[in-house]
Amino acid sequence: MQTRCYNELAMDSEQLRALPAKPGVYLFRDEQGRVMYVGKAANLNSRVRSYFGSPSGLPAKTQRMVARICDFDFVITGSDQEALILESNLIKRYVPQYNVHLKDNKSFPYLKIDVNEDWPRVCITRRVQKDGARYFGPFASTSSVRKTLKLIKRIFPFRSCNKTLDGKSERPCLDHFIHRCLGPCAGMVEKQEYDEVIRRVILFLHGREELVLRELNAGMKEAARRLRFEKAALLRDQIRAIEQVMEGQRIAVALKGDQDIVGLAQDEEQACAAVFFVRNGKLIGRDHFTMEGVNGEAPGQVMTGFVKQYYASASYVPPLILLQHPVEEADVLSEWLRQQRAGSVRLQVPRRGARKKLVENAAENAASGLELSRAKRMSAETVSAGLQELRDRLRLPGLPLRIECYDVSDIQGTLAVGSMVVLEKGLPRRTHYRRFRIKTVVGADDCAMVQETLRRRFRRGAKGKGSWAVVPDLVVVDGGRGQLNAALAVKRELGLDSIPMVSLAKEEEKVFIPGEPEPLSMSGDSPALHVLQRARDEAHRFAVGYHQKLRRRQGVASALDDVSGIGPRRKKALLKRFGSVQAIRNASVEELSQMAGITPAVAHRILQYLGDSPA
Repeated sequence: MQTRCYNELAMDSEQLRALPAKPGVYLFRDEQGRVMYVGKAANLNSRVRSYFGSPSGLPAKTQRMVARICDFDFVITGSDQEALILESNLIKRYVPQYNVHLKDNKSFPYLKIDVNEDWPRVCITRRVQKDGARYFGPFASTSSVRKTLKLIKRIFPFRSCNKTLDGKSERPCLDHFIHRCLGPCAGMVEKQEYDEVIRRVILFLHGREELVLRELNAGMKEAARRLRFEKAALLRDQIRAIEQVMEGQRIAVALKGDQDIVGLAQDEEQACAAVFFVRNGKLIGRDHFTMEGVNGEAPGQVMTGFVKQYYASASYVPPLILLQHPVEEADVLSEWLRQQRAGSVRLQVPRRGARKKLVENAAENAASGLELSRAKRMSAETVSAGLQELRDRLRLPGLPLRIECYDVSDIQGTLAVGSMVVLEKGLPRRTHYRRFRIKTVVGADDCAMVQETLRRRFRRGAKGKGSWAVVPDLVVVDGGRGQLNAALAVKRELGLDSIPMVSLAKEEEKVFIPGEPEPLSMSGDSPALHVLQRARDEAHRFAVGYHQKLRRRQGVASALDDVSGIGPRRKKALLKRFGSVQAIRNASVEELSQMAGITPAVAHRILQYLGDSPA
């Protein structure tokens, strides 16, 4: 594409005059043809021409953008609302440098309930389709949506497995025995009863807890009248869990109906929008969304960008949206939201009363979210400084972009394990973590355990497969001079001359370097020391966690080994079915007897033995 810079475009009055006086969307491109900015206009002619007049009347950010414009495109639309939708879609597609845009707005997670399934599940998805399923969201992050999923799973006993259900499974999974699932896989519930659970989940996610409570209370009384006490107890527990949730929602929300409350905080680089979700007069949740490309934009422009992009993908639009700042073209936005909702929507900036206080509360939450984001950005700067300091202090050939750290854990030489953790650019790369069960070392010999761990890691690496083949820029060993010398012996043995190795001793936090008689001492506020400590602490945590897991397994094994009639296969089956010795101890004879090979007599022996044994 032939490109022309700003001055040429400004002088090309013929091209500008050719712009139609109709609604549409325009795209500004730079010298490489990349889309720098997407905008909408009720009148393309007057809007685009306004950029090419005197630059003195334009904001500083717009002046910088206009100076780089080399060409533009436009698309005519049938209405302002169509232009708004197209603008939002193009911003998502191109993520232009000069547009305010939601961070990662292409992949927000949702909760999905496919009510068309025979036995619907509640699952997380990043794709909203017109498939008849119910969607709830978007959520700002996976952690937000997982918290919600965990909450409703604690209250409602719907299935979480994804296997095909035919009702012919020999026995239900563990979730059924801990009252987290009604057991449709084993035909233990009628479809009508299961559908009622899913209907209540949907009501709960819509903020209709009172209606759910009334139904559950009526169901509990009916179950008790019919002497179905186990079902009554399950419904009672659901009622209590919902009441606890509702108690946490009663925070002086003096509002009626459904509404969203949006507060904003911004700095020169980012903005954070906090959204409170009020349903049925109760605050049922809140979330934070990061906006990028702010660069000095006015708060009203940032708020406008957020409303457009968030509600373009929201699964529900309330009839009232309370905003901290007025949006641009409020009438056009309201009409577009009305189409989204299929009902009237008001955008309001409250000036007094309870609504204003809630908006101020949302703004305070947004400020806290922005502060956290700043801390993360500062953390990234600290990591960068730490890597540079490590390169200089340790005399490395380059930045240690990949650091591998090793630690071992044991109790007097028993159940010894080694751990390997990886930091890439100072951040944990957990998919590359590895753990080792020590096989060749007898007794408590930490140096020999370090050597076995390193040998196994780098021999695997020599085969050139997967992440094992990635060569680290620095190896850190937890320990002092002895552990470093042990690592260096493996380095010579395997010909790893190109890999720098150091050790970090606990307590005094001294760094031991090969060939240096004295350890390197770093100040407590050294960014390089912080990077090494992060690696060492992560390796220690990973090693200790694996060691504790093995100890628990051994404790479980020894608790069942002495039960007559329980061999390795039955022991494994019991643990797989119930998950722990404590769960087996709490099971009934009937539940244990459902296991293949477990007779009532054996079940009695298990419970009798475990009743006298420590967990």
